[in-house]
Amino acid sequence: MQSWSAPAVPVLPGHGPALRLYDTADRQVRPVSPGPTARMYVCGITPYDATHLGHAATYLAFDLIHRLWLDAGHQVDYVQNVTDVDDPLLERAERDGVSWESLAASQVELFGTDMTALRVLPPRDYVAATEAIAEVVEVVEKMLAAGSAYAVDGDYPDIYFRADATEQFGYESGFDRATMLELFAERGGDPDRAGKADPLDALLWRAARPGEPSWAAPFGAGRPGWHVECAAIALSRLGSGLDVQGGGSDLVFPHHEFSAAHAESLTGERRFARHYVHAGMIGWDGHKMSKSRGNLVLVSKLRAQGTEPAAIRLGLLAGHYRSDRFWDDATLQDAVARLHRWRAATSLSAGPDAADVIARVRRYLADDLDTGKALAALDGWTTDALEYGGHDTSAPALVSTAVDALLGVEL
Repeated sequence: MQSWSAPAVPVLPGHGPALRLYDTADRQVRPVSPGPTARMYVCGITPYDATHLGHAATYLAFDLIHRLWLDAGHQVDYVQNVTDVDDPLLERAERDGVSWESLAASQVELFGTDMTALRVLPPRDYVAATEAIAEVVEVVEKMLAAGSAYAVDGDYPDIYFRADATEQFGYESGFDRATMLELFAERGGDPDRAGKADPLDALLWRAARPGEPSWAAPFGAGRPGWHVECAAIALSRLGSGLDVQGGGSDLVFPHHEFSAAHAESLTGERRFARHYVHAGMIGWDGHKMSKSRGNLVLVSKLRAQGTEPAAIRLGLLAGHYRSDRFWDDATLQDAVARLHRWRAATSLSAGPDAADVIARVRRYLADDLDTGKALAALDGWTTDALEYGGHDTSAPALVSTAVDALLGVEL
């Protein structure tokens, strides 16, 4: 599948400190230590509705990681999927009287337009679930052969993954069984499915039903389960032991727990990823922003109202990526004001020395993406430039370049 277009990323002189990120599995901030090529897999959208600010905040967090790796001199192999066949998509298409294929295509196109506007660096490989059917079939075959998967009896012999197929299952989320069962039921699982060996066992392959899309497989026609799609795509494009597996915090369980377990059952490795990184939720009107609730602030709607994407980006970066936080009009107004001040300061013919502020921005971002401190450091330089001036004629351009390279905001 064709990804969106990539913005140019300017190169800054020098390098910052090594990146440190909070790891969900270890419950602490620790160094990220990629080789010359950093490998990252981030879960993509299920394309049945437009891009809301919760999506945008998640992909901005991983865009910062991407940019910091580039600034440190790494090549970046970044892979993202699109779950373009799944129950919510099929249900929305039936409700709206359109084909699921056309609904998915239209929303993928809109998502790409929004990501382009927000200057999010695209993945190297952008892979639809429907493009990875052969890979899913291959891994399901291997799981069946190894005994880590089984088919239920009945008219629809769906195939399930055994939650106890790996000894370490549960290490990523750290949840107890009761919490797992509660979240499993809330987030697409089917604990009450008759014939399962364990209520927590996760669907790998949904046997073909009348009126549903399906693909041929040696174990019977059907379509992929949610978690196995990501495991298959990540293993085929990046291999095991990737540096970062990421997404929103609502994916910690069951999605990331199971996709990691699927991969680990195939490779025999203890950890699928060296870091599991999760972004917080964005709220509006007192609740987490979600399609099911309908309290969405859409990137495309803000853009249509004349809001500059750079301001949306700054508004989202004002909060820490791991924090659950609310978006409101004041957040946007503050971002617009900040953008205007930064532009005014970087348009001056001279300003205060830029070396210190750039070093501090690099240091703050390397410390678990502390965007709040990074923005405050730039605010300080801006105030000095506008109120007291400076004698360094290269400083305004250097600061503008740093803001572009590290924060993705074009001044």
